[in-house]
Amino acid sequence: MDGDVFPGPVLDRRRAIALGGGAVAAGVAGCSADVAGGGSGAAATPSPSAAEGVCVLSPEVTEGPYYLDGMLVREDITEGKQGFPLALAITVVDFENGCTPLTGEGVAVEIWHCDAWGYYSGYTEASPGGEVPAEDGEGDEQSFLRGIQPVDGEGTARFTTIVPGWYSPRVTHVHLKVHTEGEIDTTYEGGTTVHTGQLLFSDAFCAEVAEREPYSEHVLELTPVEEDQVFQEAQAAEGDPDSMVVTPVPVTEGTPEDGYTLAVVVGVTMDESAGGGGAPGGAPPAPPEE
Repeated sequence: MDGDVFPGPVLDRRRAIALGGGAVAAGVAGCSADVAGGGSGAAATPSPSAAEGVCVLSPEVTEGPYYLDGMLVREDITEGKQGFPLALAITVVDFENGCTPLTGEGVAVEIWHCDAWGYYSGYTEASPGGEVPAEDGEGDEQSFLRGIQPVDGEGTARFTTIVPGWYSPRVTHVHLKVHTEGEIDTTYEGGTTVHTGQLLFSDAFCAEVAEREPYSEHVLELTPVEEDQVFQEAQAAEGDPDSMVVTPVPVTEGTPEDGYTLAVVVGVTMDESAGGGGAPGGAPPAPPEE
């Protein structure tokens, strides 16, 4: 199965909003950050001021096969994973109500993504493809790089994480869900999922990251955005697939090891999301049979 393109369909389109003619805007915030290796140095919080941009519709997409529920409510999801620090701010707005921020108790954003070498928590035996080191064993193998955050009064949820790696046959990406009307404690209970989406990282950014440790230890050709199966499926559907493509920006004028920030605006309808089901939309190849 190594290298196969899985057929996982993009599901019914919910409307998401990005910025500036199809490109999701990135917000820069000054801060200090540790070098790659700990991953938790991304102390910066990007500004949600990107919400002032032009709203552009983009499709809702499949959650993929590696979603796990019951994850912790927390800002820092790094758990010691090596990689470039990434401070991420996701602002949620109600598309059918003039793009006003979606706020209130029970509104939360959930994200999950792979580590620098393409491994997901909960599925560390699934090979990312290519020549890749063994999963490094950092963090809880059931929860690293997964978490949920309630939104603030501006509709923004903030996370401290690392820049994801990649796996066959996908471009580098972050999965996300928007939940409403649930109960927020140490985990998120109940409620309704109103959006399921993905943020796809731009080709130039992926190429820059891939040249540096620890990402360069994964010897696997990058998948361009135009060849990514989720992006291609989005092109054939209603909405603007370019709204999913994002480019994090450096927090300083230093090196990528100093970290990045990324601010995005996601517009949702209040209907229940159709993005569930765990269809194999871009799964890493299964480990070879012995």
